[in-house]
Amino acid sequence: MSEQNPNFKVSVNTEIGRLRKLLIHSPDSGLGKVVPSKAQDWLFEDIVHLDTIRKGEYDYYIKLLMYFLDPEKIKGKLAEIDSEASDRNFYKPNHPDFHNSKSVIEIQNLLSEMLENESIRKKLVAAVCAIEGCTYKVQLELTNTDPKQLAEIFISGTLANDTMIFAPIPNLIFTRDVGTTINNHILLNKPAKKARVRETLLMRYIFFNHPLFEDYRNNILEIPDVTMHFLRPGDEPAFSTTLEGGDVMMVSPNHVLIGCSERTSEHGANEAIKLLFDQDVVEKVTVVKIPSKRDYMHLDTVFTQVKRDTWVILNSIAHSPKYNPYEPINFLKEPEKLEATTAIQFTKANPSEPKHFEHVEALLNDISQNDLKSTEPTKIIYSGNNQFPYDSREQWTDSCNLLAIKEGVVLGYDRNDKTVEAFKAAGFDVVDVKDLIQDLESGKVNAETITDTLILMPSAELSRARGGFHCMSLPILRDNL
Repeated sequence: MSEQNPNFKVSVNTEIGRLRKLLIHSPDSGLGKVVPSKAQDWLFEDIVHLDTIRKGEYDYYIKLLMYFLDPEKIKGKLAEIDSEASDRNFYKPNHPDFHNSKSVIEIQNLLSEMLENESIRKKLVAAVCAIEGCTYKVQLELTNTDPKQLAEIFISGTLANDTMIFAPIPNLIFTRDVGTTINNHILLNKPAKKARVRETLLMRYIFFNHPLFEDYRNNILEIPDVTMHFLRPGDEPAFSTTLEGGDVMMVSPNHVLIGCSERTSEHGANEAIKLLFDQDVVEKVTVVKIPSKRDYMHLDTVFTQVKRDTWVILNSIAHSPKYNPYEPINFLKEPEKLEATTAIQFTKANPSEPKHFEHVEALLNDISQNDLKSTEPTKIIYSGNNQFPYDSREQWTDSCNLLAIKEGVVLGYDRNDKTVEAFKAAGFDVVDVKDLIQDLESGKVNAETITDTLILMPSAELSRARGGFHCMSLPILRDNL
């Protein structure tokens, strides 16, 4: 197993500070095994073409991250890395020629390294086999499997002979959902769906057992179930304690947002607030309740931060619909429940007197002006340029799910044309990632000096998986603003 890195640091206190280290997971063979009959059970909207999602899309994400986070791995070597003779080995976890970056950290490699410890391997094999209902014979076989091969099996669900012994976990590419870095703590998720239980287990073992996180084991936060939870009726979300990383945003050093959504329950938010306050991690938590719909799966699917004074958001979330009691229809039938969005802020100093925001846009303005001390008026960029039907169409393909590599420099999908127009109107440069990579390689562009730019990433297959680059990243180190 890799030795502890004395220079390793965990610290994230905003969404937009210069990104230095993150956890990612490259698309594995399990994505190519999602079948239509199980796609929705495995939380995919469609089946994807594995080679395209790797070579034509995700590889560009890795290359771009390298130029910004670990340029020595790629600068001056791009032609060799992408040559036919190299066969993409730079991008293949556990391959001898894999990049093995200490800044763009691959979860599969962490898992392989951790599994070299025989005691941990036996425990994790037993745990995985228990939740997957494997036979004892399979458990013994897995215990004696090579750590690198075992890591692949745990993730893909498939043995070396291509026999599937349990379902893949294709959602592991969305590393944001397994946890969130909050200052120098990591808040682990508590998934709402069975399909994500195994990846949660794997990440829990990594955070508590891999030497990389040894100095932070006391800073790993786990959401407990509510007292006597097992006596509550049924498995309905109203009675569950769930929290997923896509619903948690670290917006300023003392302020965390938690979304109550399709995946994060009120009980989950409640337990997270108590835990964060009890551990003195932050001073205030704002809960944003969004409609519990697949369209708005997590908070980061409806808005993300771009700059200190700039956000991208779906307008129907920014401003909730107003109820008109005098509309004739409301006298003719029972009024329909409006899909309102609310924002309620709790403080550690006085949690019993929360602050209510008129709408989400007011909350974002408060964060920009008061938490982050912006000296400019807050700008809101709307999904689809706030035009029907493009606003909803482009939100569905993650127009609001952007990853900030540094303040003002964000990654988004190339298919969201109207949102791109909105960024241009707001004064942002827009560049295709393929052109940018060539300019970074040639030295025409410097990663340190690029500002106010939306980087467009290829997305024909990635967007089918329902998650953007905010979802596909778990930042563990950012610079302070």
